Amino acid sequence: MEAVHTQHGPEATPPNYYEDGHAGHDTGHDHAGHSHGEHHHGGAGHVHAMPDAGWLFAVGITLNGLYIAAEALWGLKTHSLALLADAGHNLSDVLGLVASWAAIILSRRAPSRTFTYGLKRATILSALGNATVLLLVTGAVLLASMERLFHPEGVAGTTVSLVALAGIAINGATALLFMKNSSGDLNIKSAFLHMASDAAMAAGVAVAGVAIAWTGWVVIDPIVSIIIGFLVIWGTWGLLSASLRLALDGVPLGIDPAAITKALQSMAGVEGVHHLHVWPMSTTQTALTAHLVTTPQASPALVHEASAMLQKRFGINHTTLQTEGALAAPPQPGGASCQPGQSCANGDCA
Repeated sequence: MEAVHTQHGPEATPPNYYEDGHAGHDTGHDHAGHSHGEHHHGGAGHVHAMPDAGWLFAVGITLNGLYIAAEALWGLKTHSLALLADAGHNLSDVLGLVASWAAIILSRRAPSRTFTYGLKRATILSALGNATVLLLVTGAVLLASMERLFHPEGVAGTTVSLVALAGIAINGATALLFMKNSSGDLNIKSAFLHMASDAAMAAGVAVAGVAIAWTGWVVIDPIVSIIIGFLVIWGTWGLLSASLRLALDGVPLGIDPAAITKALQSMAGVEGVHHLHVWPMSTTQTALTAHLVTTPQASPALVHEASAMLQKRFGINHTTLQTEGALAAPPQPGGASCQPGQSCANGDCA
């Protein structure tokens, strides 16, 4: 007889609330062969998206929206196609911020009949989409820069530099807002990379503008753009790879299934581990299922201890552990649990 034990982390809301508002079964009671564990909080190595991340997105979107409007108006006034093109590029990044923010909001929706995990994976799709768009936009900039390299055009160095300096300040400040949490959440990281790439582009444009105003060599502009473009691609490729890995239910980076197996097998009462699976629920939450082969002497609290260990050491906050062996023996009349090979008579094992 087997038993399945499920333990949820603080953000893994049990799927007992549906679209019609009626509650499902109570996860606090036990079923034959099935029991739900307690909630665990915290967990080293696991970082949740900030609860107040919304204000960061609001500030970033507002600042960049104002900058784009000013840049577009200045481009129309000076008849500068370069400024208008840059405004369009910045607009794509603001839309990326909107997508990241929307994904965080969607990920907090309660589970339903259709989406029993909720919409947590929206953050993964947002990170993947942002990485893809950033690479496509950068590729377009590279193509335009290469064409400009062979067909140079006049550039108003001073005007371009002044506008670029404003871009450095706004995009740089926005990037700093997201930098603190970019290492723990791919969705936040995608927003950070969007703003950091814009700040880098603006810095390159400012340097090129000064150099052009000083030397008159307009070819400097496309050269700087090409260099920065390849740097952005290099920095974004890792985000694309990691987000695609999560979208395909790959094991999140930083988690080693072999190390998890070894840690579980080292626990008292565990003889073996098999059918171990680890996958992402979102860009900040990880789930695990595994079968534990237990000894007759295994502690009844083994599953609870194993789940707590997995959360503390590996940051896995949603675990479902299925035990096989003496620990999984069904309860007998009178409350006794007989060992393999024994029979129950009047509540006593023999």
